[in-house]
Amino acid sequence: MKSALICFLITSFGWTLHAAEKSATIVVGSKIFTESYILSEIAAQTLTSVPMSDVRIVRKLGMGSTGILFESLRTGAIDVYPEYTGTIAEAILKNPSLKTHKEIGEALAAKGFVMSPPLGFNNTYAIGVTRKFAEANQLKTLSDLKRVASSIRLAFSYEFMGRTDGYQGLVRRYGLDFDKRRVRRLDHSLAYQAIENDEVDAIDVYTTDSKIKKLELKVLEDDLHYFPVYEAVWLASRSFVEKYPMQWRRLEALSYQFDADKMILLNSQVEVERRSFDSVASGYLGISANEETLFDRISRRTLEHVWLVGWALAFSIVIGIPLGIVSARRLRVGRAILVVSAVVQTVPSLALLGFLIPLLGIGAKPALAALCLYSLLPVVLNTSVAIRTIDSRHIENARAFGLSRLQILIYITLPLASPTILSGVKTATIVSIGTATLAALIGAGGYGAPILSGLSLNDPSMILQGAVPAAVMALGAYILFELIARALTPAGLRR
Repeated sequence: MKSALICFLITSFGWTLHAAEKSATIVVGSKIFTESYILSEIAAQTLTSVPMSDVRIVRKLGMGSTGILFESLRTGAIDVYPEYTGTIAEAILKNPSLKTHKEIGEALAAKGFVMSPPLGFNNTYAIGVTRKFAEANQLKTLSDLKRVASSIRLAFSYEFMGRTDGYQGLVRRYGLDFDKRRVRRLDHSLAYQAIENDEVDAIDVYTTDSKIKKLELKVLEDDLHYFPVYEAVWLASRSFVEKYPMQWRRLEALSYQFDADKMILLNSQVEVERRSFDSVASGYLGISANEETLFDRISRRTLEHVWLVGWALAFSIVIGIPLGIVSARRLRVGRAILVVSAVVQTVPSLALLGFLIPLLGIGAKPALAALCLYSLLPVVLNTSVAIRTIDSRHIENARAFGLSRLQILIYITLPLASPTILSGVKTATIVSIGTATLAALIGAGGYGAPILSGLSLNDPSMILQGAVPAAVMALGAYILFELIARALTPAGLRR
């Protein structure tokens, strides 16, 4: 009862915070690379500065790839995010024939979305090679890669490898026959680290990446004009534009205010100078923004993480323990329950999220569903084993005293099984704390958000802002359940 009460208080508090977030809010999203973080923070601070507005601006930064961001926009999980015209045509509308801003805007309008005028710069894909490799092999254009296709070491981002305007189209257009054993898939930021460490010879780059200049990479000329134009724009839902016209006009006012050099400088301030996204954004806008302290950031992420883990804990207790009881009492049904729980546990967490997104959308719902499913097996298994291994003489004595089946369950079976059951709940909770970090990939927040930001920037200090609190929370959960176990375990079993 005590553990259930604690669980109820945690989840109720988190649910109240979540409900408050839903009222009168504008949600700004971003992808998981530096430029998208910066532009989204600029958008958020611009919206915050709108006068006479009591609308709360919520940031959901580092949500993942194009597909996740657009699905979030479609379902209303976010209201606006920075996107690129080439990506909209190729990956969202899946119509590469759309080239002009007008054509793309009209196609989006037919689907219920609004695109701003261009922000002022083109950030297209390109292939960057080390100066040493380029000079040794006289590489100037993408066509020149044919001469070194069998020996060059390549590292491309996951999104570049999967896009229609990425790797597959590139090799077809230029007739490149790369040695597949020499083509690696890496996170975009880690690819830069790999080429800096001379582990690869070429990577895919965004033309406004600050590290191109820092690492003195040679950007090969797209002599066959394969890569489309990627003009940066704001992409928003029509409902957001209609509901908040003043805020949308503020974002449109940023159109043509950027150029490639300015964007490279902003990216460099984050990646090279290690400044925070919000300080870079406020510096660009020339406003005095209240930069969030480290304590505030960790506190906010802690509340988000507790909310996610709290619901998983509640599910494991309310659903897992009864299933464990049924599993112990009915052999055939019990086997089926344990098999299903075990199968769910073997599904990789990213794959499970991928299965749940089409059903539940983007955000907290699929993350909660995944965490709840992962929390089942330890609780069901421990409950079942604990009940089946109770000495039958205790049950027979209880029957002799005239106790009903329900009374035996409440006063005899569960107290005797409580140490093992609590051990299962403890395991499920600690596993949920670690697994919940992946929820940031679909905009559910938590400690995974700073971890993903740190990975995108190759910034160990930012990674630790998520990893250390998660480890502390797991340790705290372990200690808490040890204390609960002592309190709930019958005196005769404590030895």
